[in-house]
Amino acid sequence: MKAKHFFPVILLPLSLLMTGCSAVEYLFVEEVYEAPPSELTEFTPEFEPDVLWDNQAGDGADETGNELAAWWHENKVFAVDYEGEVSAFNAETGRRLWETELDMAVVTGAGGGMNMALIGTKNAHVVALSAETGDELWRSRLTSEVLAPPSAAEGVVVARTADGRVSGLSADSGEVLWSYQRAVPLLSLRGAGAPVIADGRVIAGYDNGKLVALSITDGSVIWEKSIAVPSGRTELDRLVDIDADPVIVNETVYVVTYQGNVAGVDLNTGQVYWTREMSSQAGLSAVPGEAVYVTDDEGNVWAVQDGSGDALWRQTRLERRQVTGPAVAGDYVVVGDFEGYLHWIARNDGRFVARQQITDSAIVSKPLVRDGKLYVTAADGTVAAVQVP
Repeated sequence: MKAKHFFPVILLPLSLLMTGCSAVEYLFVEEVYEAPPSELTEFTPEFEPDVLWDNQAGDGADETGNELAAWWHENKVFAVDYEGEVSAFNAETGRRLWETELDMAVVTGAGGGMNMALIGTKNAHVVALSAETGDELWRSRLTSEVLAPPSAAEGVVVARTADGRVSGLSADSGEVLWSYQRAVPLLSLRGAGAPVIADGRVIAGYDNGKLVALSITDGSVIWEKSIAVPSGRTELDRLVDIDADPVIVNETVYVVTYQGNVAGVDLNTGQVYWTREMSSQAGLSAVPGEAVYVTDDEGNVWAVQDGSGDALWRQTRLERRQVTGPAVAGDYVVVGDFEGYLHWIARNDGRFVARQQITDSAIVSKPLVRDGKLYVTAADGTVAAVQVP
């Protein structure tokens, strides 16, 4: 979580990445908080979530706390650690099915599609593994560091790299079929939202606040919309990165920017249905026609009305706890925090209903919900499954 409202802010240069003939600087933003993280508040639990299993996926994240989120496919959970150890677990029992060592540094979680597990690496590779056996199918070298989990559909693997490119690769061979690039602002927050594939379109957010729909066939632009417009005196004020993954439900794209807006956008035309001022890198979830749930950059969890953006409720008692994006799990919204706690929040009014500590390490990725179970990954490599009540 990178908040804009805390003082002072320390900028740590990470690297210089080349795009054409110009150098673009990517930065970590590290907060020095005026106040410590909120203490956990007492409440009367309404149920006790059942942890079905937990296991270990390598060594987890490195010291930068990268979001090594898990991926689910056909009753398997796939996870990767920062050294490139990829594991597949039975989603029901947690039994390890296979393990593959890539021996390549990784800065983002597992992705996939078309019966492949896909891993993006720090040294610009996309590696495709068989989802059944873990055998390597191919690896392809792109133009720069892969900052978001790749995905695959319709014979194409889509990957996002640090130089502002979205590339389409052949799912059979890894050959690059097309590439779309936008200029990256001189100053940009470290990170990138994962492109999302739906109905022959690739939806990708950019560091200038624009949301783009590309044809999965050839990478041509179908539509482009500004979700937030850079403003302010300084380069820091003008940061409007879309670093959270877009969420697509029922032909609506839900998206949120840093220092900008949360919005609902038509998948087919790019028409912006509604916006509300919001700043988030953690992400969102949506229940169409009901609410969009967002974790803002101060750690507040919001429910806003889908269709208008009007606030329904705001849970303020998790401030500065480095809260993950929210996952919708049945009647609840679930977020993780820096001490390994899962917080279960009622969808109807935002009250706490349950809390459990999965590990004493940070949960840095939005929980994953599939088939009535919630899957969690933590910075120490813990992978756990929790039954949704």
